[in-house]
Parts: sequence; structure tokens; C-alpha cells
Amino acid sequence: MENKSLQTGFYKYKEMESRNIPDTFVPTIEQGGILEKIVSYKQQEIRDAKIKVAMSSLEKTEHFHRTCLSMRDFMLDPARTGIIAEFKRASPSKGIINDQAAASVVTRQYAAAGSSAVSVLTDKKFFGGRMRDLLEARGAIQIPILRKDFIIDEYQIIESKAIGADIILLIASILTPPQIAHFAKLAKSIGLNVLLEVHNQQELEQSMMDDLDAIGVNNRNLDNFTVSVQNSYDLVKLIPNQFLKISESGISDPQTIIELKKAGFNGFLIGENFMKHHDPGLAIQEFVNELKAD
Repeated sequence: MENKSLQTGFYKYKEMESRNIPDTFVPTIEQGGILEKIVSYKQQEIRDAKIKVAMSSLEKTEHFHRTCLSMRDFMLDPARTGIIAEFKRASPSKGIINDQAAASVVTRQYAAAGSSAVSVLTDKKFFGGRMRDLLEARGAIQIPILRKDFIIDEYQIIESKAIGADIILLIASILTPPQIAHFAKLAKSIGLNVLLEVHNQQELEQSMMDDLDAIGVNNRNLDNFTVSVQNSYDLVKLIPNQFLKISESGISDPQTIIELKKAGFNGFLIGENFMKHHDPGLAIQEFVNELKAD
């Protein structure tokens, strides 16, 4: 049941977003040039969103005025695992991963298993994501939520706070350094945590700035979808210790986390490894049990 205490503008926004979600996700693109295709579509998507819901309406929502949870506090909490467990329904490379799971159920299980944060995909066209997945997760858990999307506009940052996110993702490969600086400053001004994602040394060196909370090394090449955890080992020593260090993608073995911790990483974003199972909650609990046993 919808929370009627939400402001009217955002309540209409939720209704509009829900009506536009397809019943089933169908991959619509080939692998080549995926980032370019996503960004191109995202630009039109944002233009449409601005027409339907004004930014001022987003700023009146209940969640917009909540205090975000600290990513650093939860990532460094010794009682937790450092895992950022992802709720992901589909991907361009794999198609449907799990389109039956309920965000509120799975994210609650993630939190109970010791995740330091959860990541929720909200991109609809390419990842089958839903804004309401993040909203449902927000109502279910009290650990930080990362909004996983392709942020290219101020509107999405305000929107992220309005739907209950604690952390936004800025992807260096689709943004210029001035854009990263501007978006990070805006995010911090409204209380959001900022995770910068890089793929190589050049992106890292030209994108680091004080308004970032964490730097994530993506082990997946988003143009051809190959994965190599070696990418994390290559870049970890180049990341200043003032930032949380997150290794992203390609982590499917607890032993990999142990080795990445030794290398200096604080966090580990794990996506389809849990979601590909019929019961993601059981999958993460078994993973964490094995991690603790080691």
C-alpha cells in the first residue's frame, strides 16, 4: 500500500513511474557501444521526467528531508562484511537475471546477512530496474542504499535523495572531471554520499576530488563486458586513503574478498552472484558463512 503521507507531487511521480514499467524486461541492445547507447537514451528519459515532475516537487518529498546514513560508518563497521549487495533484475549482457524477487524481501535479507550497504538498480530500459524497488528497499532496511544508475544530470541527484537513496554513483567514463566535481558538490550539499566509479588509471587521476566519499574500481569493461579482478589490484595503491576503496564486479568467491581486503579495499560490490539464485537471501547467507569460516 502506498504511503499517503508522501507529498502529492511525488505520489503522482510514483504512480506515473509504476504505470510505465513493463511486465517483463526484454534486452533491446547489443553489447557494442553500450555506454553510448545508455547515455543517449538517458538524456531523453531525463527530459521526459523533468516535464512530468518538477524538481521542486521532488524537494518536497518525505525522503528528501531525511538524514542520509553514513557510507563510511557502515563500510568500516567491524560487525559488518564490507559487502555492497546488489538488487539487480537484469543486465544488457545477461538479459533477465531475476525478475521475480521482491526488493523489500531481498534487501532485508541482505542487511540481515551483514551487508554494509545495498545497491539498487533503477535504470529501467537496460537493467530492468524500478524506482519503486529503491523505495521498497528504503522502507525495509536501515543500512545505506546506493542508487545504481547512470547519472548525467542534476535532476537525477535530487531525484535520488527524493526516493530514499543514501549514496549516488558517478561513473567517470561518462562524465567530465568538471561534471564530476559539480555533481559531487551538489550531492554533498543535500547530504548524499558519493561513490566515484573508475575503470583505469587515467580516469582515477583526473577525477579525484575532496567531495567524494569512496572510489570504486570496476573490474568489468562496460564496452565488451569482460571482467578481471586484477584491475582492482592494479589501481588500489593509487587511491588515497582518505577515500573508501571499493572493488566492483567479478566477485563470486569469499576468498577473493579476503585477498582484496589484504590489498587495501574496504568494500566489495557484488551484483548478479546473489541475484542469479532463486533465493538471493540464502545465497548471500551461505557466502557470508563461508567468508567468516575463512
